[in-house]
Amino acid sequence: MKGTVKWFNTRKGYGFIKGEDGEEYFVHHTALGQGTFVREDDEVDFEAADTDRGKQAKNITLLKKGSEVRSDDDDGAEATEDSTEDSEEEAKDDPAEEEAEQAEEAPAEDEAKEE
Repeated sequence: MKGTVKWFNTRKGYGFIKGEDGEEYFVHHTALGQGTFVREDDEVDFEAADTDRGKQAKNITLLKKGSEVRSDDDDGAEATEDSTEDSEEEAKDDPAEEEAEQAEEAPAEDEAKEE
């Protein structure tokens, strides 16, 4: 079945896909192929599974990145403000990026103490 990633939190490792049947499917990072990463609006192919915990997506394959879908829109509009905010939030979820930001801030604090 085909679907669109509704949201996926890389830090927590799960999210939801809206299937072409209109149903929402839980997706866990273990259902993604090795080296496969998904984000909001990505088009995917998956196997639908009814489990004791609800509908889940299994064996997920990325078909098209969401950024490619947005660029295919008729009006050619760029990403919305909401998607920019989502990207900033996702960047905050990246531990490596947080460490880099802290490292950049640390020298400025040391300089302030010297004065």
